[in-house]
Amino acid sequence: MGTPEFAVASLNELIKSGADIVGVVTAPDKPAGRGQKLSESAVKQYAVNHGLKVLQPEKLKNADFLAELKALNAQLQVVVAFRMLPEVVWNMPQKGTINLHASLLPHYRGAAPINWAIINGEKETGVTTFFLKQDIDTGNILFTEKVTLTGRETAGELHDRLMNKGAGLLVKTVKAVESGRYKEHPQESFENIDLKHAPKLFKDDCNVDFNQPVDKVYNLIRGLSPHPTAYTSLNGKTLKIYKTTREEGEPGIQPGGFLSDNKTYLKFACADGFISVTDLQLEGKKRLGIEEFLRGMKL
Repeated sequence: MGTPEFAVASLNELIKSGADIVGVVTAPDKPAGRGQKLSESAVKQYAVNHGLKVLQPEKLKNADFLAELKALNAQLQVVVAFRMLPEVVWNMPQKGTINLHASLLPHYRGAAPINWAIINGEKETGVTTFFLKQDIDTGNILFTEKVTLTGRETAGELHDRLMNKGAGLLVKTVKAVESGRYKEHPQESFENIDLKHAPKLFKDDCNVDFNQPVDKVYNLIRGLSPHPTAYTSLNGKTLKIYKTTREEGEPGIQPGGFLSDNKTYLKFACADGFISVTDLQLEGKKRLGIEEFLRGMKL
């Protein structure tokens, strides 16, 4: 069960490992783009290309869907980047339902663990497999694998690392569950620690506050790149910021103010330094590197 590209890597590794995939559950096709043509999820495209049975329920409690799912007689359900499942679904298979999550649980439960780990300047993160239960991301942990962060990667770059790392961990988990050789670690045993959370990101979360220290602004921008993307305002238009470098020191101008030589740099003042933008997109324009951007726009 999965929808985006992140889930495709896991499905691919499961097939390569010899797992018998009796069915794939993914999101319904939906209109996308200017022409509003129906778009298939990345998981559906992969499944169709590999001759797998595909189910695309609008509602997960629909009686016809539940009957079709039960008829597959799956011993184990595997969930990667999918919707929250009702108990009637996750409790169906004999061996249960496992989930792959892109954080070291119990930290960063929620919809955006990759983004928040970078926004918060973490030194490490990772992937976790666990058994599903009713409350989101709270089931018993099976396996984890850590990843060290450089402090420079974007959310997109970390996404790809964890996608591949998670696929391998998922195969390990499925084999362990199949053989019965595994231990469950209840997340309740971690509840004394100060948990960090990963709620869904909204537009207001992406608006850059240049009154913050330069490191905090730098982490926010790379934690939102390439999606949903940090933004500010430039000459009355929205400016999306994808990549930056940072300079510490007294800026000498008000936070949010900018300096540019109209050739090679555009930098915004923060509380204790500058954020120099290297990859950006002005409202109504295409995404550009800073030098190409400045050739077409004098500030």
